[in-house]
Amino acid sequence: MILDPASASPGAFYQFMIGVVVPRPIAFVSTVSAEGRLNVAPFSFFNAIASQPPLIGISINRRGGEPKDTLRNIQATGEFVVNTVNEPLGARMVQASGDWAADVSEFEVTRLTPVPSDVVKPPRVGESPVSLECRLHQAIEMGNTVFVVGEILRAHVKDEVLTDGRVDIAKLRPLARLGGDGYSVVRDVIHMSRPKV
Repeated sequence: MILDPASASPGAFYQFMIGVVVPRPIAFVSTVSAEGRLNVAPFSFFNAIASQPPLIGISINRRGGEPKDTLRNIQATGEFVVNTVNEPLGARMVQASGDWAADVSEFEVTRLTPVPSDVVKPPRVGESPVSLECRLHQAIEMGNTVFVVGEILRAHVKDEVLTDGRVDIAKLRPLARLGGDGYSVVRDVIHMSRPKV
């Protein structure tokens, strides 16, 4: 099979991409609107992009040509929190992914716990094992998507996912996004050392 993005529908090519670019980490992004409404929503086009300064990137598609609540809130306030999704948090993360109206708080819908952040206004998700408080570094327009680059200002890590001061993947059990409604939990780890040249 050969796929040409120029002739395939955007929806069909999107489905292809999310089926082959796997597994993808999930950014469970909490924000607050200019009016003070809380929002939390998952995004799986997400990754670390630099360490000095510590930057992460999230692609946020528009919905019907309009910005999603998360993007609108980030652009209005310049702040957000990326919360890690682990296996126990999965069902509530999926519930938060619905097309809820702007005046609906996904924290209330999912009964997640908003916990005050240290240096930004948006709350952290209390049930998340890792939360990254971020300030908007840059928002880059890319077609129907805005690539949000955030600088990590503060990281919160629960002690129960640490071993010898480092995040232990077996304890973290992060949830990853696959195609369609598929998810995967990181349980098997293969260690392969880099060659010493």
